[in-house]
Amino acid sequence: MIRKLLKSILIGLAATIFFAGIGSADPTGVWLTPAGNSHIEIQLCGEKLCGKLVWFTEPRNADGSPKVDEKNKNEALRTRPLLGLELMSGFTETGDGKWTKGRIYNPEDGQTYRSKLEMKDRNTLNVSGCVLVFCKAQTWTRVK
Repeated sequence: MIRKLLKSILIGLAATIFFAGIGSADPTGVWLTPAGNSHIEIQLCGEKLCGKLVWFTEPRNADGSPKVDEKNKNEALRTRPLLGLELMSGFTETGDGKWTKGRIYNPEDGQTYRSKLEMKDRNTLNVSGCVLVFCKAQTWTRVK
């Protein structure tokens, strides 16, 4: 009887720890975008999350020069290299593996979008960005 009780308690405790860990999974690390052509490193910047482009398949032009942020709306920023560029900023944790009030910059169109993050499990991150009422979501996979 005592063995069954102890076994039940241990199983319950293990399940609680496992499922509690899913909601509070840490999004810091390196993530692969859905197209498989870039890695974004997410880290803490003060008390908020930020992220930068740390790898992509073609970081250089045909002449060997680094690809730059040529579509940025701010002309003064169009010469900055894409590799190492901060693309994500301002994400605030709201609990349950969710972060809101962030911004994501897309160098493919030069736009910055309101964004939120949600951990689905330790290796899966849902990323969504919105303009007005139109939103797009992606699932990123942890690299490390």
